[in-house]
Parts: sequence; C-alpha cells; structure tokens
Amino acid sequence: MFNATFPCPDLTTFCGLHGLGLEATGQFLAPDRAVLACRVVATDEWCRKCGCQGIPRDTVTRELGHEPFGWRPTTLLVRIRRYKCTGCGHVWRQDTTKAAEPRAKLSRRGLRWALEGIVCQHLTVARVAEGLGVSWNTANKAVLAEGRRVLINDPTRFDGVKIICVDEHVWRHTRHGDKYVTVIIDLTPVREKTGPSRLLDMVEGRSKQVFSTWLQERPQAWRDAVEVVAMDGFPGSKAPQPRNCQTLLR
Repeated sequence: MFNATFPCPDLTTFCGLHGLGLEATGQFLAPDRAVLACRVVATDEWCRKCGCQGIPRDTVTRELGHEPFGWRPTTLLVRIRRYKCTGCGHVWRQDTTKAAEPRAKLSRRGLRWALEGIVCQHLTVARVAEGLGVSWNTANKAVLAEGRRVLINDPTRFDGVKIICVDEHVWRHTRHGDKYVTVIIDLTPVREKTGPSRLLDMVEGRSKQVFSTWLQERPQAWRDAVEVVAMDGFPGSKAPQPRNCQTLLR
C-alpha cells in the first residue's frame, strides 16, 4: 500500500467488539485459548420501571463464546454493572442484547461465525464447537436457532423460485424415527447463471404425499410461478415425474 495511514492498534476493533457495544479492557492468552476482558460501553442508569436515575450497586460477569482467531477458542468475559433505582429500589443490569441474545452462551459474532462455518465452509458441528470452545449441544442449539431465524423465517427466501429439485437424504442413523428427509432445492439461480443452488426446506419423510403436502402449504401464486419440478425417482414414489407443481398436485 502506498501513502497508507495506520491508526494505533485497537484490540476492540480487531476483535469486532465495537459492533457488539463492548470495549476490550484486558486479555489473557494461553496456547489453547484466549480470554478477552470487556466492559459494556453504553450506560444504562435510568430505571425501566419509574424512570428515576439509578446508582451503581455492584458488578457481575458474563462469559460469551466469540469467533476464534487462528482457531484458538476466544471467550469474552464481560463485566456488567448493576444499578439500583433511587426511587423504587428496582435493580437491573446493563443492557447486553447488542452483544448476545438473553441467556445465550455465544456472542453475535461468534454465532455468525458458527453459522457461516456450517453453511458456507461445510464444517461439522463438532468442529464449530471446538473452534468456539463450547460443548456440542451448545453449538448445535445456537446454530439451529440462528439458522431458523435467518434462513427459515426469512419471508423473502421463496421469492423468484421457478425451478425446484426434490431429493431424499438420510439424516438419522439410529433405529428409532424416520431416517429420511425430503430436501427441496431452488435451481433457478443455476439456470439463470446468477449463483449457486439454494436450500429451500427439508421435510421429514420421503414420499410423494410428503412433498405434495409441502406444496399445498405454499401460496397458490407461488405454485403457479414454478415452471419445473425435478424429482429423484426413489422406490417410495413410482408416479411419473411431474413437470410442474400443478401436475404433481393432481
């Protein structure tokens, strides 16, 4: 770089803490992990019940798994100030929802890193949990909840779908429960050369009725816009391959 201006090193900015409303105050580095001491930047000294000003009472800490740096698990040790109202006596903590969801064990950047690792980098939940320094169950629950919020509950994810592909996948390797799911994929970006295919949904079970039920839950206008449905002819469905949604629903 020519004529570049370098500001002073800033651990808060480098670790993405400024976007979480936190400021780094210290660090502990070990060969297998890193801990960043943080404080909440914004004050929260006004009572949420009566509106009177509160006075500092004490400080508590909260641990959050953060995105790793160099695959070294990084934990945020957040100091949270507690206030007591001078009017009604109500006690509350500083608001940390910008850094993480209530009662969550991962920061928002750590959760985003985990979701991108699984969706984009095809990492396993075990590898993500190792990178975050948390248990498998903690990582799995957090990723499922965030994926449901960002991907499944996105009202625009069905927009512009014209070609869908339906296939089966073995997702359960136990003796109990249905081990198959029906996978619905959007192939419209591939045909139009605008990007890769997209996962639309996964439904438990594999049969023509499973997919027909899923289609019936979609709006009529959306079904009318679908031009082609490509299906894998597994033994559970011997019906002729449909060309579009309306053929399948007959």
